[in-house]
Amino acid sequence: MLESRFRMLDLMDVELSADLLLPINAIGLVVFINGSGSGRTCPCNRQVAQALARLGLGTLLLDLLTETEQRLDNLTRELRFDIALLGSRLVEVIDWIDRDPALHCLLIGLFGASTGAAAALLAAAERPDRVHAVVSRGGRTDLATVVLPRVKAPTLQIVGAQDPLVFSLNFQSSHVLHCEQRLEVVAGATHLFQEAGALEEVARLAGGWFEKYLREVAVIL
Repeated sequence: MLESRFRMLDLMDVELSADLLLPINAIGLVVFINGSGSGRTCPCNRQVAQALARLGLGTLLLDLLTETEQRLDNLTRELRFDIALLGSRLVEVIDWIDRDPALHCLLIGLFGASTGAAAALLAAAERPDRVHAVVSRGGRTDLATVVLPRVKAPTLQIVGAQDPLVFSLNFQSSHVLHCEQRLEVVAGATHLFQEAGALEEVARLAGGWFEKYLREVAVIL
């Protein structure tokens, strides 16, 4: 059984909107971060979140920008590349999870797309004791280069075979990361993974990664 509900996250200076999907006896909570401007409404992330829920993983789909900030970004596209802002907001979200009575006991994974992947890695570096796995989907992980050596959470980068620029950037990131990591290429997929079966493969890879590393830590604890 799944509990799905809308949440307002009260952070230090802003309120953020989020959609929580929480299976009974969830083994962990995966926070979704999309840097492309679509936030928690991104259909790709929602499809992957549903697949993770079927594996017993809770999901929290976020808007890291307020409505006013989102309107500005829709015009200028500048805030989606403000990795310091997005990363600091995500750190606050992780701290909010720690204060929430229903969520604080769950192990945290991060799923970042586009520039959201850079924010995820920044937050993983800042909260190494709380973030236990990271997955990037077509992510600009290169925008987090300065913190990559500090990331401890096992990190999976997923890129489409028909997305040569992001593949090259992810390949470079893989040589800077010091944690356990893998770079997976989805055959036939372009940047948005809109091809038939591409998102299903993303969900399969991400689900396996989160199941392995969140369950592994849960067993230790």
